[in-house]
Amino acid sequence: GVEASDGVIRNWWRQAMMGGAKAQYDCVKALSETDFSQDLKAIDQPVLVLHGEDDQIVPFPLAAPSTAALLRNGKLKSYKGLSHGMCTTHPDMINEDLLVFFQS
Repeated sequence: GVEASDGVIRNWWRQAMMGGAKAQYDCVKALSETDFSQDLKAIDQPVLVLHGEDDQIVPFPLAAPSTAALLRNGKLKSYKGLSHGMCTTHPDMINEDLLVFFQS
């Protein structure tokens, strides 16, 4: 349901081309295969977890609720219809929510 943005696609391609293929592969491998549960449990500062509900890269139901639950002081803010690139495509919305969180 997410509308593709040529600008976002080109920007992500540009970012990927700035790194070596091996480094890019290792990064994706580490992020997809590493269990960060114990690290998240150790964080006691307030954390705002932001996640698009139409994220095709990191599916919302597989990541966001469990991430927020593992944090001692985590708060989950989800965005219906937004994708993995929501900070790029909807910065005004995201920045407003970040500001409210930082001020609380």
